Amino acid sequence: MERKLNFNAGPAALPGSVLQEAAAAVHEYKNTGLSILELPHRSKEFADIVAESKQLVKELCGLDDSYEVLWLQGGGRLQFCMVPMNFASEFLSAGYIDSGHWAEEASEYAAYYGDVQVLASSKEQKYNCLPAWPETVSQQLAYLHLTTNNTIYGTQWHKVPNAGVPLIADMSSDILSMQRDYTQYAMFYAAAQKNLGAAGTALAVIRKDMLKRIVRPVAPMLNYNEQVKQNSILNTANVFGVYTSLLMLRWTKEKGIVNIEQENRQKAGMLYDALDNSRIFTPYVMTKAHRSMMNVCFTAKTPEQEKAFVAMCEENNITGIKGHRSVGGFRVSLYNAIPVSSVATLVDIMKQFEALNA
Repeated sequence: MERKLNFNAGPAALPGSVLQEAAAAVHEYKNTGLSILELPHRSKEFADIVAESKQLVKELCGLDDSYEVLWLQGGGRLQFCMVPMNFASEFLSAGYIDSGHWAEEASEYAAYYGDVQVLASSKEQKYNCLPAWPETVSQQLAYLHLTTNNTIYGTQWHKVPNAGVPLIADMSSDILSMQRDYTQYAMFYAAAQKNLGAAGTALAVIRKDMLKRIVRPVAPMLNYNEQVKQNSILNTANVFGVYTSLLMLRWTKEKGIVNIEQENRQKAGMLYDALDNSRIFTPYVMTKAHRSMMNVCFTAKTPEQEKAFVAMCEENNITGIKGHRSVGGFRVSLYNAIPVSSVATLVDIMKQFEALNA
């Protein structure tokens, strides 16, 4: 059966070579006589998987041993909880930049554990742009949190100013998509269902000096220090999820971040160019400097045209373009595994649709 062109926002497309290796490991992992789904989480084989994945994360992000790398469960939402539980306190407020749904939700979760200051927001603009960076950031903040890419509305921080306080970032939807100074961050995390692998695990990278700031009594499963001590295996780990992430990290290294960024810019440029010159489709984010390379969001003139375009895409083996249920329209996700040829096909279908309906 022919594979579809998959533009889903997450779980997202994986490269064919990664799928093949993962499928082979499901049958048997490295002549162990066991499937990767059966591999003990405290085995030497899994310890090797964790060790290699940590090394590759540091290499690809340009980090030294002053950072700890963790594989955790619970996805991004658990990190929304763990970050303030570990680093905020009754004496230190946490700062948040609200640039979209997930950024807002992160601040709402943090409010359960301490005082939250939302320093900037584009909510009044319905998140069709990034908020202006705050002119001043209190040096008394425990940290400043931002979401680097906003999947639902299609905005992205391509450059992040220095904050003067520990900077923590949710990079779930654009990690390893471009060249970036990861040393700018005291911590960053990413749910592994877009550029990192299969859903069910999350990457957290924390500068070691931040771990000394944890003063609140936190249960071991939710304590970053305890997770570090147990090498991410405090409980039964998501062996398959971490292994799939390792395969994606290998694929990313082989392809190269420079080449990945170049392709991502090419893909986004092709699609935005088609939208900017369309008589039917309108991009949600009009400020070009704020546009996401990962998630391109747009609408058609009428609901009837939107339904018709989805149907035409389905007829042409294209899936995953419907917008988030909260905003409607379309969302085309251009994560690292999406080839340029897939975007070219979509743009061609858009032009055919416009010729028939304009």
